[in-house]
Amino acid sequence: MDAQAKEKINTYQVAQGRVKRAVEQLDLPDDVYEWLKSPDRLVECALPVEMDNGKVRVFTGYRAQHNNVMGPYKGGIRYHPDVDADETKALSIWMTFKCAVAHVPFGGGKGAIAVNPRELSVKELERLSRQYMQAMAPVLGPEKDIPAPDVNTNAQVMAWMADEYCKIRQFNDFGVITGKPLDVGGCVGRETATARGTFYAVREAARVKNIELDKSCAAIQGYGNVGYFAAHFLNQAGCRIVAVTDSSGGAYNPDGLDPLALKEYKNETGSVKGFPGSDQITTEELYAMDCEIIIPAALENQITPEIASTVKAKIVGEGANGPTTPEGDKVLNERGVLVVPDILANSGGVIVSYFEWVQNNYNYYWPEAQIEEQLQRKMMEAFSQIYDYHCECSDETTMREAAFMYALKRLAEVMKVRGWWG
Repeated sequence: MDAQAKEKINTYQVAQGRVKRAVEQLDLPDDVYEWLKSPDRLVECALPVEMDNGKVRVFTGYRAQHNNVMGPYKGGIRYHPDVDADETKALSIWMTFKCAVAHVPFGGGKGAIAVNPRELSVKELERLSRQYMQAMAPVLGPEKDIPAPDVNTNAQVMAWMADEYCKIRQFNDFGVITGKPLDVGGCVGRETATARGTFYAVREAARVKNIELDKSCAAIQGYGNVGYFAAHFLNQAGCRIVAVTDSSGGAYNPDGLDPLALKEYKNETGSVKGFPGSDQITTEELYAMDCEIIIPAALENQITPEIASTVKAKIVGEGANGPTTPEGDKVLNERGVLVVPDILANSGGVIVSYFEWVQNNYNYYWPEAQIEEQLQRKMMEAFSQIYDYHCECSDETTMREAAFMYALKRLAEVMKVRGWWG
């Protein structure tokens, strides 16, 4: 499927369809779907920013707060030129279900700014980030809604936003945001948490599929934070990383790619394409590769039915949010591919964000070994619960459907106890 066709896929409608399907499979009342089909609130704002040349550009910012029945809204803020309100709302829905799967006491939220951050200077990026916080501060807070990094944002962006919030509040309240630098209440292990969690989930998937990681190879689409660290952890476990692609191209070497050297090369050149000792490869060729594991770590709607029909891997571990279309999911299931869905596979980020939020609340910080131990425990428990539930369902039920059903059962029960339906 080409880029133009992918753009026609409405991610928000996909997310709503997954919720509706889970409601129907569990035979829950329509009231439950009505509560969960759209966010409680969507804030859209204009963000005027003075550029370095003295001119003012106005950017559009979003914050979707989907559902807070389990706790404060929680979700990252992404900077991307193509992001819009529907994508932000879809991501907030996925966050609600991700938190329910991971057993963390949060609801779902998501933020975004329609911008290409690579076109901004550091000072322009800082002014934009602070302007976003000024606009969104009334709806954020440690007890209300807690943002975090996402695509094209990082600890420094979170530090600027946290600082701006503290200025507005007129006292330090660092728990408003997670994914911060350590010096302002960050949590050790947060930078690697999403990828580490993905690795734990893929490792468990390999175990149930009787695959030995040290005798396997993997391919990774996307080589940002999640893609790189997923490659690093898999490589540490003995798995060969044979192919990586990003938005500009790809690199393939059947004998294996060095994750760190590849990262350094990308930092220098802007792409993995042309990495010394590798052959060029397209994303389509990556998905068709003869390997045991594929990690999608880019954007949404990458694995279409056409792509899924070429997949030879036994495991797809979704490091990205929404990388597989519903039709692609069905094809993968029919082909016997074990898909570890995004709301399970990449929940390590929100789990460690929860740890950071807890530490901020009582101002006491845990050592890294404790963070890693607790993350591994929660990821293994979540995988076991979802996989066992999947095995109890019919053969036609995908792992993703099982994850949504499992999460929905938890959400619906809390909603009923609180009197939202029934």
